[in-house]
Amino acid sequence: MPPFDPLQLRRDKPLLPGATAVLIVDAQCGEATEAHRTDHPEYWAALQGRALPAMRQLIDGARAVGAEIVYTVIESLTRDGRDRSLDHKLSGIHFARGSAEAQVLPEVAPAEDDIVLPKTSSGVFNSTSLDYVLRNLGVENVVVAGLLTDQCVDMAVRDGADRGYYMICAENACATYTAERHATALKAFGGYCRVMTVDETLAALAAG
Repeated sequence: MPPFDPLQLRRDKPLLPGATAVLIVDAQCGEATEAHRTDHPEYWAALQGRALPAMRQLIDGARAVGAEIVYTVIESLTRDGRDRSLDHKLSGIHFARGSAEAQVLPEVAPAEDDIVLPKTSSGVFNSTSLDYVLRNLGVENVVVAGLLTDQCVDMAVRDGADRGYYMICAENACATYTAERHATALKAFGGYCRVMTVDETLAALAAG
């Protein structure tokens, strides 16, 4: 075996579609309610005007070249949420099993054979079998999009990087409550991933 040479590793390595998964984080009905529209108008505008259309473009474009599409949603395994993480219990985060709030938003709805993993913590790698599933699929590159940029998207990027995946954040397909929070999060976790637009991501997949 040749000696390990870290200089041969590159953050901008080619994105082979067959080794790439798009991970859509928490793009669900419980994160796009009337309360969000009235209490967080900046988030609502970013979600409806930018993030959801960009997610749809990313999903369709990645699927067309053969990349895997995986969703995760906040959804308890029980009706009363007794299985949730302590943090979700303390924070009052609970979407019951089978509830309308746990369903993926229709604008970015999964196809029949896409994978949807319910989670009960902020980190999808912590409370689902995502790592096991991705390795079974032969995935090396994970493109993350969804909600919220500075919370569950952030954790997906960092945790995926620690598990040995090449992480990409599709920045315009993510949103959080303010533009400032969105920008700060991208800057904070940018060292763990490639921060790219959806157009740039799809171009990289096409070139790969």
